[in-house]
Amino acid sequence: MGKQASINGVDLPRSTPVEVELKLRAPPGMLDQIRTSPIILQAARNKGIIRRLEATYYDTTDHQLFRAGLSLRVRRSGKYFVQTIKRMSVGDPLTRQEWETPVEILAPDLGALLMSDIDGIFNKIAVDQLVPIFITRVRRHRVTIDVPEGQIEVAFDDGVIEAGSQREPLCEVELELKQGRAAALYQFGLGLMDASSLCLETQSKSARGYALALGIDPMALKASSSNLDSQDTVDEGIAKLLSSCQQQILANLSPAESGRESEGVHQLRVALRRLRTALYFLRRELEAPSLQAFDAEARRFARTLGPARNWDVFTNSTLADIERANLPGIEFSKMRAACAPFRDQSYHVVRDSIADQQTNRFLLLLGLVIERRSWRNDVASDDLRTLAEPLKKFASRILTRIERKALKRGRHFRHLRPQARHKLRLTLKKLRYATEFFLPLYASQASTGKYLKQLSRLQDVLGEANDIRTSQTLLANIQERAESPDVHRALGAVTGWQGHLEMAGTGRLNNRWGKFKRTAPFW
Repeated sequence: MGKQASINGVDLPRSTPVEVELKLRAPPGMLDQIRTSPIILQAARNKGIIRRLEATYYDTTDHQLFRAGLSLRVRRSGKYFVQTIKRMSVGDPLTRQEWETPVEILAPDLGALLMSDIDGIFNKIAVDQLVPIFITRVRRHRVTIDVPEGQIEVAFDDGVIEAGSQREPLCEVELELKQGRAAALYQFGLGLMDASSLCLETQSKSARGYALALGIDPMALKASSSNLDSQDTVDEGIAKLLSSCQQQILANLSPAESGRESEGVHQLRVALRRLRTALYFLRRELEAPSLQAFDAEARRFARTLGPARNWDVFTNSTLADIERANLPGIEFSKMRAACAPFRDQSYHVVRDSIADQQTNRFLLLLGLVIERRSWRNDVASDDLRTLAEPLKKFASRILTRIERKALKRGRHFRHLRPQARHKLRLTLKKLRYATEFFLPLYASQASTGKYLKQLSRLQDVLGEANDIRTSQTLLANIQERAESPDVHRALGAVTGWQGHLEMAGTGRLNNRWGKFKRTAPFW
């Protein structure tokens, strides 16, 4: 009997209808080269099977299934039809619940499965309410691969997504875990990157189809709870913390790449900062090379996102606030037009960085380390006891250390120079993320809310001051190219407005720092 499938180190019950899959986007026309690469040929059981698949995705006219996080498709393969319902998992980036059953024709059959066991929404939907939303047409070459950690079904999919007159090409490699542990997918994905320039595809075919049909963009995702428990050990806590960061990073790759909404880049930067915060306090407690290597990569990736975020804040917040003041004789439309090339260029950098092989190797390696719990094998012997200790004791030690560092950096706050204040702001960010990480361990304590409120309010005013300093660099870039008198007048207005804000904000900064210092820690 083959090995049982496992995710995040936990064996799945054999009855659980779960699909464990890693998707990699391939350059057009490169699938045959990847399929005939040594890593495939040496591990494949045979030459594989080629099928032409046509799948129609159904929903109600008001898209009730989509809004419930479900997809329903009927796929034709030769003369056979299979109905599949999928639901995204919120706990792991590789998993989806999946229910399949044969049907007679290329149309939904809600009686073919116990639909109420899948989701109560099917009690409210009749089959005649379901209409085609989009279609996928794919040539699939499927090969079974044996690897040391399990068995993987590799599908090379070349085709198109169609929604009315809209079409989007599809060229990807799907790695589906059939036996073994999910670490096998990350490891094999890394091997495939030696054969071609691949990047993680975080959007399912159904997500891409709905985006095409409805004209919507991927939604940015804020950080969810770390789900830490007071019964967790440090080892279990590390896995949960890193998994939480990984999920937020992967969820925001597509929104950031799209660039139509500024929240995508913002949340991707937040996710990388959360990861770096976790790595920061872990390396001060554990000597684990497998974790320490990620900090430089996370920092490099985050830096490529910085200019896009700066231009988004400037155009969507700074300029918008000043425009609402209706300053007489000042027109900002030409200044906005002058900003557009800079913002566009910054988003080209974002897209290049997300597609970059170094970035994608970093993301796959992060998943691999989490799945394998690699820190267990390379921590110094003196640190093994730390992995087994109660997480709450560990958390208290971490929070105390970061808060002490913040208070030290904030000494003589009124007289801090800009660079020193910037370092304090970064330390307070670490404290904020660490506090949010460990919050579930202290949720029953009323003082947690008060502490977070004061910390958050202090961060807000420090962030406003930082935005003003960042704006000065952006204004200089605009001024170098500005020719219109309207742009020059607007530049002067922004400079004057921000100078006033900076002076007015000094008292508020001092006040918020004082309140934070007087707030007792909740741990």
